Amino acid sequence: MLIKTLLAIVVLSVAAIAQTGTARIYPIDNNHSTVGFSVPILGGMSKVRGKFTDFSITLNQDEKDITKSSVVVVIKATSIDTGIDRRDNHLRSADFFDVEKFPEIKFESNRIEKRGKSFIAHGTLTMHGISKEIALPFAVTGTNKNAAGTKMSVGYSTRLTLNRRDFGINWEHQTVPNFVGDNIEIEIDLITRAIDVK
Repeated sequence: MLIKTLLAIVVLSVAAIAQTGTARIYPIDNNHSTVGFSVPILGGMSKVRGKFTDFSITLNQDEKDITKSSVVVVIKATSIDTGIDRRDNHLRSADFFDVEKFPEIKFESNRIEKRGKSFIAHGTLTMHGISKEIALPFAVTGTNKNAAGTKMSVGYSTRLTLNRRDFGINWEHQTVPNFVGDNIEIEIDLITRAIDVK
């Protein structure tokens, strides 16, 4: 399941900051952001939705050219929350995330691509001890300024499908085939804390 997340999310290297002079950290407002997922049940008859409640996202954005930005997402796997304690404990076990052995899910971009009005963060996702290159599509959902026009928040959203078996999460119900689907929908919605308008 998921990711982490995972999410998006953006960190420029010190060299890039020095070269452009236009990059700065956009701090994420975790209280109003969500790193979530949905899992198909019984061949799509229903879905279980959940989220990770403990995550950090370093979003460092070049304000003149977003493709020169980068993002690092770190999710604490033990923070998985589907609303049912027994199920969450199972998801933390070796059947799924094995959080004692693999406590974090991490995504780190290596380049950002602009595609129309949207973007793709190319990078490495590490989950359940397996690292894979993925393309994480995301969009800027809007900006909001305070009444004085001196502070601004920015919204980001991403949707992605991951196959849990690609990351070695292969658990199957003993008596009910296809009880848990393989393709997990990742749903990440972020908003930054207010930053100074330049």
